[in-house]
Amino acid sequence: QVHLVESGGGLVQAGGSLRLSCAASGRAFSTITMGWFRQAPGAERESVANISRSGGTTYYADFVKGRFTISRDNAKNTVYLQMEALKPEDTAVYYCAARTRGLAIRTTEYEYWGQGTQVTVSS
Repeated sequence: QVHLVESGGGLVQAGGSLRLSCAASGRAFSTITMGWFRQAPGAERESVANISRSGGTTYYADFVKGRFTISRDNAKNTVYLQMEALKPEDTAVYYCAARTRGLAIRTTEYEYWGQGTQVTVSS
């Protein structure tokens, strides 16, 4: 079992930055693949960024490439999402997720989920 707790969401103006954090517990952190997903009102949950167990491989959705960076600190059992140049369309609840197998990007491939953190970008 993996327990995930996100933090760092909030209200920011367009063009601003935020850093989300997700602390994991319950399993050796270096054995789990991590991902960030988001869900806007009325929309399906979608993948934002994913990172392999070692941190050596990452995946980004096209709509965040060049603006968001996923990273992990296995010593701190934490994964981060640095978000730059935020746009109003980035407004959503952001979820951290974990899986015990290799890198994947689909929501259905992740076994464990955090409670989510709201990110609101004003225009």
